[in-house]
Amino acid sequence: MPRKPNYRFERHERERAKAAKKAAKREAKAEKRSSAETEDETGVDQSPPLQASED
Repeated sequence: MPRKPNYRFERHERERAKAAKKAAKREAKAEKRSSAETEDETGVDQSPPLQASED
């Protein structure tokens, strides 16, 4: 016999997972923004240099 669906619980689980994903994205963006600000303050570029292709 199949279990009775608990729609409210399932919806809350989806919403909680979505909120956690958004929080992780927000944290990553804040970290990226903070590292970019640090780069501007020090004047040193942390990214690798671009290589020009010779054709």
